[in-house]
Amino acid sequence: MDYQIAADNLKDRVILVTGAGDGIGREAALQYAAHGATVILLGRTVAKLEAVYDEIEKNGSKQAAIIPLDLMGATKQHYIDMANTIQQQFGRLDGVLHNAGLLGALSPLDHIEESVFDDVMQVNVKAQLLLTQAILPLIKQSPDGRIIFTSSTVGHIGRAFWGTYAISKFATEGMMQVLADELSDTSIKVNAINPGGTRTGMRAQAFPAEDARLLKTPLDIMLLYLYLMGPESRHISGQCLDAQPKRKPGISNEQ
Repeated sequence: MDYQIAADNLKDRVILVTGAGDGIGREAALQYAAHGATVILLGRTVAKLEAVYDEIEKNGSKQAAIIPLDLMGATKQHYIDMANTIQQQFGRLDGVLHNAGLLGALSPLDHIEESVFDDVMQVNVKAQLLLTQAILPLIKQSPDGRIIFTSSTVGHIGRAFWGTYAISKFATEGMMQVLADELSDTSIKVNAINPGGTRTGMRAQAFPAEDARLLKTPLDIMLLYLYLMGPESRHISGQCLDAQPKRKPGISNEQ
């Protein structure tokens, strides 16, 4: 993207990041904080969230908040309670990055195990639906709300052996499009990001033999995450955008 991010691009915004303990979620939380936002860190591993919290504080950014929550076991009431806590502490929510996700197992469609399918759909689809339902009243209080989902190349072009993950990402893009259309007459913008092949734990799980040094780091792809969460993207909604639109020879861009 030919775009320069202002240092205060997210000044005074309150942003929730799921899966904020490591990988892309961790970097997004750090960058959102560095650009002026108060970041709410959601994840299942408290130690990882605390490490991100400490780094944000060390960088001199606004103090973050931590919400420990395992999306695998969270119920509708957990998300309602979370939204109430955010309401009480901050009064509103300006953005959410749905980053947490499960890969599951890569296998032929006829070998997909029901338990694996259920787990992936729980985290990648149902949890995002319930969380979004809970925080929508808060987002509607923002003058310039943003909801960003995380998709994948296999979320709009199906690929052999990626069945469970691909199905969950097709569902994610559908959810994003439905919500964007429903909110089309509001100031809330709803989009999705396909991060592409990025140096993360999930990527290593999917491509164990790959040389990770050839991949972009989460920091390398943050421009789009900052842009879509900021004020300059108010004209974009209902889109899935690629953080790495150009493929490099010999490197798969799927994530």
